[in-house]
Parts: sequence; structure tokens; C-alpha cells
Amino acid sequence: MNNKYIDSGRKKQKLKTRNSILNTAQQFLTKGIDFSLEDVAKEAQVSRATIYRYYSNVDVLSSEAGLDLNTQSPVEINNQLRDVGPIEKILGIQEYFNNLTIDNEAAFRKYLSVVLASAAPKAKRGARRTNTLQLAIDSEQFNINKTELTKLTNIATLLMGIEAFIVTKDVCELSDQASKETLQWGLQMILKGLGIHGK
Repeated sequence: MNNKYIDSGRKKQKLKTRNSILNTAQQFLTKGIDFSLEDVAKEAQVSRATIYRYYSNVDVLSSEAGLDLNTQSPVEINNQLRDVGPIEKILGIQEYFNNLTIDNEAAFRKYLSVVLASAAPKAKRGARRTNTLQLAIDSEQFNINKTELTKLTNIATLLMGIEAFIVTKDVCELSDQASKETLQWGLQMILKGLGIHGK
């Protein structure tokens, strides 16, 4: 997906259009129907030019739509963690995305290969993780400034998801469980280094 386009201008409307495109592609996928970008554009009632602003080819769209079927929204994830403290919430978000990665590793790897192989502008990855973290934490909870909060959100995003697992499994040769434990330890050490402890 072309997040550079989404980040410019009317963000809420663009996210609504993106979700409409994804939902339409998911309908084709769940029915087992082959589709093109033009088919999705017609069904989603957007122009051909519009759909190409979001997705460079049908492989990128179908890969993202397939993964999106199995992923909760940032609001849903945060709602499940509403009764825990801020530290436990961050670690819970990491746990959710790392379990999601393990459960859908082949699909995530395929999606990354499709995105990297496409001629599209560089796709911004991890927006769902970042958005989930941004909903979960604020600078006042941790007594850190907004710059530090942004850096904390970014580093926490690096310690979860398929990209982190590619490094821990392919480079460090860790198992799924050892990968989860190492990534959790890393995030705990960062929080500790910021002077953030417990509940």
C-alpha cells in the first residue's frame, strides 16, 4: 500500500477509502474469486486512478487484504488490554503482534516479498503496530517528552512483527519462543532504561 499518499492531505477520508478497498478485496478473497484492481475499484465504487494511488498491483492488495482478515484493529487490541497498566499494555501489544507473526509467518513473508518486488514507491510498514502503540501510551503516563515518546513508539515497533522475526530466526537462528523472549527482553530493557517500571 502507498502510505506516502495516505499521509498527505485528508487522512481520515483516505483511510476510509483504503479500508473500503481492502474490505472489497477481502470479499473477493473469502468467496474464492480471482480479481483485478479494476474489479475491486468497480465494486468499491472508486476510480481506477484512485485504486492505483493506494496499490501498485493486485498481488500487493491481495496479500495485504489476506493478512488484514486475521488482524485486529488498534482499537480492538487496546480494548482487550484496557485493564492492565501501561507497561503491561505495551508488552501485551508486542505479544499480540509476535503471536500474529508466528501464526501467519508464511503469509507475512509472502507479503513482504511482494511489496519489495513491486515497482511501487517504498511502502511504509508497521502502521498498525505504531497506531496501536500510539493509542496505548502517552507522554504523561511515562513522564517523557513527545520526542522521547515518538522514539519509544518507533523502537517498540521494531521489536515486534515479521521484520523482527526475520532477524531473530534467519540471522540469529532462534526458535519462535526464543525470538519472542529475546524481543520481550529487549523492550523491557528499553522501558527500564527510560526509568519506566511496573504498573
